[in-house]
Amino acid sequence: MPAPLKFAYWVPNVSGGLVTSRIEQRTDWGYDYNRELAVLAENNGFEYALTQVRYTASYGAAYQHESTGFSLALLLATQRLKVIAAVHPGLWHPGVLAKFVASADVLSGGRAAVNVVSGWFKDEFTGLGEPWLEHDERYRRSEEFIRVLKELWTNDAAEFRGDFYRIHDFDIKPKPLSTPDRPHPEVFQGGNSTAARKLAGRVSDWYFSNGKDFDGFSEQVAEVRGYAAEHDHHVRFGLNGFVIARDTEAEARDVLREIVDKADVQAVEGFRSAVQQAGRSTSDKKGMWADSEFADLVQYNDGFRTGLIGTPEQIARRAVEYKRRGADLLLLGFLHYHEDVEYFGREVLPIIRELEKELDATAATPEPVGSFS
Repeated sequence: MPAPLKFAYWVPNVSGGLVTSRIEQRTDWGYDYNRELAVLAENNGFEYALTQVRYTASYGAAYQHESTGFSLALLLATQRLKVIAAVHPGLWHPGVLAKFVASADVLSGGRAAVNVVSGWFKDEFTGLGEPWLEHDERYRRSEEFIRVLKELWTNDAAEFRGDFYRIHDFDIKPKPLSTPDRPHPEVFQGGNSTAARKLAGRVSDWYFSNGKDFDGFSEQVAEVRGYAAEHDHHVRFGLNGFVIARDTEAEARDVLREIVDKADVQAVEGFRSAVQQAGRSTSDKKGMWADSEFADLVQYNDGFRTGLIGTPEQIARRAVEYKRRGADLLLLGFLHYHEDVEYFGREVLPIIRELEKELDATAATPEPVGSFS
């Protein structure tokens, strides 16, 4: 029986909410709000939360809580929620991060995870005096970073020799918790470029896609699965989406229109300039945000493109279609987190679970065999 579709939410640990707009957002970046949200989310069908990483004020995000410390706080405030901390190779040493995550994993009963971000925001590196590597070199460093994490989490007297990192006879204890289903903390990774897709096919446990329509997502899944097959590697897929669920489609569309109409133009254009320069720096121009329009970038991971906007049934049907096309997890953002997460759990999720039963029954039904007279 296929596993149920999993759900994660973007932790609003960065000010400004999940849309770069002056629309009212009853969402707060502080800890008290986020602690309540984490408990609410795990009680409304969310299995994961992803804590954002931003080191300096930029593009409408004036304030930011650091991702790993904030993730640990959320882990200790919840019972079941798995919290994914976004981290940057180049600003973290993998050995130091491996130690932090191992402790967080033990303290939380095996619920810590990481999202390895190869980097798109040049100023975060140069502002801290760190070198800004060429695009594909950043992904090469990320691969070594992930390999070092897994080596340290699973082996005593760990060894690794690469171009970016060297580990010799190094042992961290306690190790993270290990089970047959999860031998070490899960490693997530995003990116749209060929380098990112190949990285996922070699070493990552999960591949995050920016917001995509059906065909765009199917194309990504097929390509990454192809790379994974070449390396006898299994990778699961997460898809970013921004949910606007309302009782009528007209209400939901009105909210989307207001978000875009009230966009913080200066912040969106600044973000657009930074990310599209990064995306177009790839040799095949397939980097993240390379083809994003202004309206797409008002939700800064192209979340509107996934089309999770409308009535609960419309959103549920679209979510299950993404599952049919390979999604194992949907990573969701919301406008008013407390209200919208609760509405999602109450109104949307039950429909998704019923539709999944139909999908699974169809998948389990064998094709009829023709008879010959």
